[in-house]
Amino acid sequence: MTNLHDVAILGSGPAGFTAAIYAARANLKPLLLSGSQPGGQLTITTDVENYPGFPEGIQGPDLMLKMREQAIRFGTEVVDATVESVDFSQRPFTLRGDGREFRARTVIVATGACARLLEIPSEKTFWGAGVSACATCDGFFFRGRRVMVVGGGDTALEEANYLTRFCSEVILVHRRDELRGSKIMQERAFANPKIAFAWSQHVAEVLGSREEGVRALRLRHAVSGEESELPVQGLFIAIGHQPNTGLFRGVLEMDGVGYLRVVEPSTRTNIPGVFACGDVIDPHYRQAVTAAGSGCKAALDAERFLETEGAD
Repeated sequence: MTNLHDVAILGSGPAGFTAAIYAARANLKPLLLSGSQPGGQLTITTDVENYPGFPEGIQGPDLMLKMREQAIRFGTEVVDATVESVDFSQRPFTLRGDGREFRARTVIVATGACARLLEIPSEKTFWGAGVSACATCDGFFFRGRRVMVVGGGDTALEEANYLTRFCSEVILVHRRDELRGSKIMQERAFANPKIAFAWSQHVAEVLGSREEGVRALRLRHAVSGEESELPVQGLFIAIGHQPNTGLFRGVLEMDGVGYLRVVEPSTRTNIPGVFACGDVIDPHYRQAVTAAGSGCKAALDAERFLETEGAD
């Protein structure tokens, strides 16, 4: 017979492991299913200098390893499996993946979100070495440098404005000849003397070496196809994020983009006993520390649910 768990956690980023730590300390013996990218997005991040408790900074993979070890220390069962289908129609809930079946009285969804990328090979080569999708996380490392932001919406405009705090110049490149961000954000960007614009351009290639970093970008004009080279030391991709929620489409309530809806300030979804936390519910902040905080909330919500209506 399949083991029955009090709490099953889907995802192994800061939200998932924080939920596991809190659930384990409440003696709920949680099961954590790590997913297709164990450790989440931080495993492809180099220096993390804005997570509390590490004054000298810490490598992203090292931070996630410490979280994993802490969760296991308190009794979390970590299984490196990817859930492929869920049955939330009745409790206990059923999760299936990698040829296995898991049953749980409550479920915490912490499957995260992925930055939409340009789908050019060189962006992966330079990821964490001059290419980023988070100005708040990495802008500090580009003090006094010239960087480029790709995008034309509010996210790109926010990133560009933020980067001017550190960078000597920020060039915003957009594939069209006008921005699609809100009027107030456009006005802010146009008024910022540190922001320049490259219109109707695609990023064709990142140039440089991983050892020495980015030295330039090769651009391709959207209409003429003419190519040019622009010297910069960093590239920030700001064309949106995609929450990892395809598994729950038609099951859990979500917005038009795919972010799960919760009954704030709790982490409750539309199905009693199913909770969601981290980037999968957060299109605004997307920080490790905010994800961890919502993971704590989800574990407490699950614990209280089991104490009251879920004990049977």
